[in-house]
Amino acid sequence: MAAGAAAAAAAFLFILLSLTTPSLALTCNPQPSFPNKRTYSSCTALPHLNATLHFTFDPANSSLSLAFSAAPPSSPGGGGWVAWAINPTSTGMIGAQALMALKSSAGSVVAKTFNISSYHSIAESKLSFDVWDLSADEASRAMRLFASVKVPAGSRSLNQVWQVGGAVDGTRPKIHDMADANKDAKATLVLAAAESGIGGSTAVSPAPAPASGVSRVGEASAAATAFLALGLVFLGSSYFGLY
Repeated sequence: MAAGAAAAAAAFLFILLSLTTPSLALTCNPQPSFPNKRTYSSCTALPHLNATLHFTFDPANSSLSLAFSAAPPSSPGGGGWVAWAINPTSTGMIGAQALMALKSSAGSVVAKTFNISSYHSIAESKLSFDVWDLSADEASRAMRLFASVKVPAGSRSLNQVWQVGGAVDGTRPKIHDMADANKDAKATLVLAAAESGIGGSTAVSPAPAPASGVSRVGEASAAATAFLALGLVFLGSSYFGLY
């Protein structure tokens, strides 16, 4: 009887852990081989467009080193583009400061920066923050962006936007699809998770509010702790024959 109750309690505890720790399930694939032996401390599988962000946040000098990867839609001309951006003032595309990898129909891939001031104005320019070590390549149909950027001192989160498109005009992106996945390709990147040394996965919450992303992570953690304690009590009670 006691053995059966203990087994049931263990199963119950396992289910609780599976249901109450969603942030632990946000994992990336094993870190791919990046050029120049680049490595990153954190990664996140972004929720739309099959995109992935690997990054390292250094709070000491307020810098973010990143590798963004996504596959552009197939197009007859063979070109395409992918972009990852920070929006310092809002949560959507307007005002975003974008890093972009563009592939011409000839097959060459280049990396550029664009200021997206409106839906009809995308200008190649310097961004509102420092960018260095910017480069791009292509691997297994995915286009990859590499860069380091300066973020405001004391930042705990960023409004990030990402996008993919199937055509370019020279070295300028053409309009992307307007499917729901394209419209929803934005989220809050929580830098605090990387700073605290959490490896493998990183909390990402849907836009708009950075604060809500942090609170959801905290709420999930608190709920997991509470249910874990309850499960341990039940397991111990079952072992000693109290149930």
